[in-house]
Amino acid sequence: MNSLPLPSETEVVAPNFKRRLSGVTSTIVQLVPLQARILRIAALGPGLPSHLPKLRFRDLLRFWKRPATRPFRIWHARRNLEMLPGIVMRDLLRMPLRLVFTSAAQRHHTGWTRFLISRMDAVIATSARSAAFLHRPASVVLHGIDLDRFGPDGPVADALPSRLVVGCSGRIRHQKGTDLFVEAMIALLPRFPEWTAVVTGRATAEHSSFQSDLIERAKAAGLADRILFLGEVEDVAPWFRRFDLYVAPPRNEGFGLTPLEAMASGTPVVASDAGAFNELVLDGITGRVVPVGDAAVLAAAIEPFMADPTLRAEAGRAALAHVRSRFPLQREADEIEAVYRGLWSEAEKSPSAMSTRR
Repeated sequence: MNSLPLPSETEVVAPNFKRRLSGVTSTIVQLVPLQARILRIAALGPGLPSHLPKLRFRDLLRFWKRPATRPFRIWHARRNLEMLPGIVMRDLLRMPLRLVFTSAAQRHHTGWTRFLISRMDAVIATSARSAAFLHRPASVVLHGIDLDRFGPDGPVADALPSRLVVGCSGRIRHQKGTDLFVEAMIALLPRFPEWTAVVTGRATAEHSSFQSDLIERAKAAGLADRILFLGEVEDVAPWFRRFDLYVAPPRNEGFGLTPLEAMASGTPVVASDAGAFNELVLDGITGRVVPVGDAAVLAAAIEPFMADPTLRAEAGRAALAHVRSRFPLQREADEIEAVYRGLWSEAEKSPSAMSTRR
């Protein structure tokens, strides 16, 4: 499939209206090239990498005419500010569009968001937990990851070569549970002198005092040289290969890809029951899933993996097999395409559905 479709030929649009890098942007950047192999798809919005097939905003003027190969185009929104323009184009400007929305939120939506979602032609939820907060049927499509980037083979971070490493990655803030990880490490590291704890990820200005407090707590416990804050690393994949155990302790999470990235690297995972983690980690097989917000329970789940290399190796092998079989990025692309094809098929079977809006 041509990776740079003409605007008049575009079948699917993936809008991205936030310039700042986010999980949504990362999803679009990873999925669109795969989808472009079989669909005429293009992204739309600022700050997107040059290798993506993209539209300009003025290209939307071509959308009053249907693409030659489809009864309508699909506008796949992932945020409120992307749903609204789709509704305007379809309902007010009468463009032949159908609207798809992906929801990752695990909370009750505002009235405005519920209204926008009610106007979608199809809804995708990134987990069963997310789907439970929607007031309409949704297709559950769990995220996948790039198994070419995340895997046991490849460069390994060369810091701390002689140590066992327990890692925690992501933005440093209360929501992400970085303090729970530090508390657990303060409890465990004195009993496991061969281990070091590593935190990768940045603290924004508003959370800098939170990080400073954690550093001071590690120092007060005499562990400043064994609880290391490395900041934002250029590429986290070599660190997932270096970690002997990965901990994901968020109090709240939309989906959360880091457990998948760690498991794809052959690393067992201890995770809180946040985001989609209980749908990603096989408790007792690829790691453990524990209640949110309890540092003592988190430490108790981590301890057996620090103590037993056989347990770590078995869980790491199971984790790798699990992710390779269930979470390749191509599987996510295929399941999203099935949602698109369901909309197109419905229109092709029903002439009345060819109108811009029922």
